[in-house]
Amino acid sequence: MTDNQPASGQQRRAFWLKHLHQWHWISSAICLIGMMLFAITGFTLNHAGQIEARPSVVTRGDTAPREVLAALRQAAPAGAARKTEKTPVPPALAQWLSASLHVDAEGREAEWSADELYVALPRPGGDAWVSVALDSGEVQYEATSRGWISYFNDLHKGRNTGHAWSLFLDVFAFACLVFSLTGLFLLKLHAGGRAATWPLVGAGLVVPLLLAIVFIH
Repeated sequence: MTDNQPASGQQRRAFWLKHLHQWHWISSAICLIGMMLFAITGFTLNHAGQIEARPSVVTRGDTAPREVLAALRQAAPAGAARKTEKTPVPPALAQWLSASLHVDAEGREAEWSADELYVALPRPGGDAWVSVALDSGEVQYEATSRGWISYFNDLHKGRNTGHAWSLFLDVFAFACLVFSLTGLFLLKLHAGGRAATWPLVGAGLVVPLLLAIVFIH
């Protein structure tokens, strides 16, 4: 029995090493590009005040045709004359904006007032809006771009990025968690021959904790 116990222990160690290494490299492959981008944008976000941004603004204008104005008057909420109301952008307006101004407003939220319809069009790295005067049909569109650094910074934060990118961030976060946990267990298995393992792990916890306690108020 005593001869089998060391062999059994070695088999268990080999089993865990094999599977931990497998999950570690799979999760690292999934996370690799995302972690590099998040590290770079973490740096740019940390120095956002020192990185000069030069916004560019594009404005366009047009006049909505009578049939679109008629559709808007029919779709206008009854309470819009007294207070701001919000509804989805009417399909007739969304189709005309796409064809005339190349503005994608489908599925967006419209804010109605007594004499105007306003649609906010936020996006990563910039902003945009379109307004329609309900009496004259005058349409104004403005788009602001703050550059590629701002674009990737907003991807880092998940700001105005939509459901698909939000789902990607969830998958990425889970893969990072698997990568970190498998790395922790691999550290445990190899720590016997590496005396600096746990002091370094402890420093990774204690240093940011002390910085937060001492310098962040």
